[in-house]
Amino acid sequence: MLAVLVVEDSERLQPALVAGLNATQKVTVVHAVASGETALDYCVNTENMPDAILMDVALAGELNGIEAAVAIRRVLPRLPIVFYSIQDDDTYFRSFLNSGILSHYAYVRKSNYLLPEMIVPLLNDAVRGLSFIDPEIETRVRDVRQRDQNDPMNLLEPNEQMVARLLASGLTNEQIASRLGFQDKRTISRTNGQIYAAWNLVDTTTDEKVARTRAAIIVHTRQIIRWDEQGQAYILAPHGAWVEWDCV
Repeated sequence: MLAVLVVEDSERLQPALVAGLNATQKVTVVHAVASGETALDYCVNTENMPDAILMDVALAGELNGIEAAVAIRRVLPRLPIVFYSIQDDDTYFRSFLNSGILSHYAYVRKSNYLLPEMIVPLLNDAVRGLSFIDPEIETRVRDVRQRDQNDPMNLLEPNEQMVARLLASGLTNEQIASRLGFQDKRTISRTNGQIYAAWNLVDTTTDEKVARTRAAIIVHTRQIIRWDEQGQAYILAPHGAWVEWDCV
């Protein structure tokens, strides 16, 4: 019989889920908790190790279910986990993309796999090392991946992102340096240069003021934009081709 840890923060759903899984007589719930932090603590310290985890994605506490799974798998590599969720939030899909989870998992919509009898096969498959993602979630994950790939902020390191946002707010290098706690404004000038290089702005202009203005436009539009030698702007269309940008 499969030993399962349930991670669910709903006070009404958790006991019903535990009872339903136990009633299948194919699963025994060894423990149930309400947060990712508690799940991590249990997995690290218990002598009654689960064979698999059934985990809600939206949880009480700081960690969502995906983040909790990553933390647990650092200690217990590829511990099988079935995620379920009613959430349609980019944050969770982005967490899944960044998690690097490759196998021993399933990720499904709660509404599509509501009954314990439907969850048990997913748990068994995860234990066998298989992976499954609900087609609806797969579509949303793909959408988020595509948007993120076209987000110019993802081409910058975290400190560069902060500088770019302040630059786009109209602050001078001195003001940005003061805001971020740097004594030397040349630090900001060097960071600006990295931003311009990442966004290919140094290839189309040698004027720092023009590059700065164009960087501000990119921050505000959250689009990758290219300018030719005549100053015509182009954006990347969904089909992958560069098209003239009509900003009016």
